[in-house]
Amino acid sequence: MNTKSLTQRLLAASALAALVAACAGPGTAPPSAGTARPKLVVLLVVDGLPMRQVTGYREQWQPDGFARFFDRGTWFAEAHYGHALTATAPGHATMLTGAYPHATGIIGNDWRDLATGELLYCTGDIRHTYIGHKTGKLDGTSPANLRVETVGDVLRRASPQSKVIAISGKDRGAILPAGKTGTAYMYMTETGSFASSTFYMKEHPAWVTAFNAAKPADRYFKAEWKPALADTAYAQSLGDNQPWFGTRPGKLPMTMGAAFEQPVPAFYASLLRSPFADELSLDFARAAIAGEQLGRDEAPDILSVSLSSHDYVNHNWSAESRMSHDHFLHLDRMLQAFLRDLDAAVGKDNYLAVLTADHGFMLAPEVSRMRGLDAGRASRNEVLGRVNAELEKRFGVAKLGRYFSGPEVTIDRSLLARRNLDLATVAEAARAALLSEPSVAAAYTRSELESRSRPGAPFFEAMVKAWNREISGDVQVALKPNWMYTSSTSNTTHGSPHPYDTHVPLLMYGPAWVKAGRVTQRVEVADIAPTLARLLGVAAPSAAEGKPLPLP
Repeated sequence: MNTKSLTQRLLAASALAALVAACAGPGTAPPSAGTARPKLVVLLVVDGLPMRQVTGYREQWQPDGFARFFDRGTWFAEAHYGHALTATAPGHATMLTGAYPHATGIIGNDWRDLATGELLYCTGDIRHTYIGHKTGKLDGTSPANLRVETVGDVLRRASPQSKVIAISGKDRGAILPAGKTGTAYMYMTETGSFASSTFYMKEHPAWVTAFNAAKPADRYFKAEWKPALADTAYAQSLGDNQPWFGTRPGKLPMTMGAAFEQPVPAFYASLLRSPFADELSLDFARAAIAGEQLGRDEAPDILSVSLSSHDYVNHNWSAESRMSHDHFLHLDRMLQAFLRDLDAAVGKDNYLAVLTADHGFMLAPEVSRMRGLDAGRASRNEVLGRVNAELEKRFGVAKLGRYFSGPEVTIDRSLLARRNLDLATVAEAARAALLSEPSVAAAYTRSELESRSRPGAPFFEAMVKAWNREISGDVQVALKPNWMYTSSTSNTTHGSPHPYDTHVPLLMYGPAWVKAGRVTQRVEVADIAPTLARLLGVAAPSAAEGKPLPLP
C-alpha cells in the first residue's frame, strides 16, 4: 500500500486548515466539528440520461443500483442545467467547476475560430498525444481550453497528496472533470484499451499497463447484448427497428462484432453503442481504485467515471426505444455491482457518491409528431442559405452569414470590413431572418448577449450563460421544442434549453454526509461543485456560480 508519513499528513492537514480559514466564503464552510471528510468522492456521470428515464423505469430497478440513491440517499427531483447548449462538453465542464460555459470557455463540443473559421475541439491540443496510440488533430488530449478551476484543482492545491482520476468512454468526458491537475484516461476505439495523454505523464503506471495487457475488450467479441427482462417488460417503449432508424437498425439481441472475423477498430468502436463499453469503464475504475489506492488515507481523493454509452444508444435509437430502455436496465445492474464493490474496497462510510448526467435527450421528431406535437428536422445549411438571401436583399452582399458554429450564426467579418458594414446592424438583420424560420424559437445578437439587455425574454438567461464574447458567434439560436437540426450521425439529439434536455438526475449517497430524502425545489448541476467543496472542507472553485445544494 502507498502510505503517507505522519509528518506529511500533519503538514497537509495544517495547510488545508489554513486555506479553508483564509478562503472559505458563503457556502464554502467546512464540515462541522466531528464530521470527517469523505476519503473518496465518486462522481458518476451517465452521458445522455434524461430524468424522465430514471423515474419512468423505477418499478424495474434492482434493489441496490439507482434504488440505493433514492431509498438511502438524497435525490433532487428538479435538477437542471442552467445554460442553453446542453451538450457533452459544456455539461462535463460545469459539474466540478460550478461555472457555466460563458465562464468555462467550453461553449460546445467544438466551435469555429472567429478569425480563421478553423474548427476547434473542446479538449484538442496539438502539443500533446495519446500514450501509445495514434492522435488526430481534433482528438482530445488536454484541458487547455478550460478557463477555470475544478473542485479537484482546489483540493490538490490544498492537499497535494490527494488524487483526482477521471475516466470516460469519451476524451471530453474524462479531461474536463479532471481539471488542470487531475489525470484523465480515455477509451481508445482503435484498441479497446484506456490511455492517458502526454499532458499528464510520459508513460502509464503499471496498473494501467497491466489492465490493457489483459485485452479486456476482446472478451466481448461475439458477445450478445441480450434483453435484461422478458419482452413484456418493455411495453412502454418503442419496438425495435423503427422505420426512422434508417441505416441504423436496432434490434435485440445484438451480437458484437458480428461482421468481423477478429477484433478490429470498428468492433471496439461498436462497443460504445452497447452496455459493454460502460462495463469496461467501471472495470477500469475498479483498477484505478486499487492501483492508485484511492480513499485509503486521510487525504481525500476524487474519482470521476463518465459512462458514455447511453448517449450513443440514444442518438442512434432514441431515449424512447427498447434499446435505450434495456441499456438503462443494464446500467442499473452495473451500478449495483460497482457500489457494492466500493463498499468493500473503500468502506460504505468512507465515500460519497454523486450521480448525474451531462444532458438529457429529446424525443425523435417522428415520435413527437405521432403524439400530435409540432416537430421536425431543420437543415443548418438551408437555414443559413435563407438568412443569407435576406441579408443580400438588404445589404447587397452575398453570404454575409459565414457559418453556423454550434447554435450560432457567425457573420463574415472580412466582408463587413470590405463593404464598410456594421456588425451589430447585420447581426440584427440576421436575427430577424432567423425568427421567421418555422423551427426557431428565439435568437439573440452579440450586442444583446453581451449587454444582457433582454432579461426575461424567452431562454435569454440560459443563452447568456452559454455564450462567451471571445469565442462565440454573433447570433445565438434556440430551436422550438421537438425540433432538431438534421445530422448524419444522429436519429435524435440534445442541445436545447428545453426541459427534456436540461432536466437530469442529481443523486447523492453517503450516509455520513447526506440523509435519505427527496428535494423538490429546483437546483442546478452547477451546485454540485460548491457542495462538494463544502463537504471536502475547501473553498469553492473561484469561478463557481452555483450554490450549495439544500441537503435534507
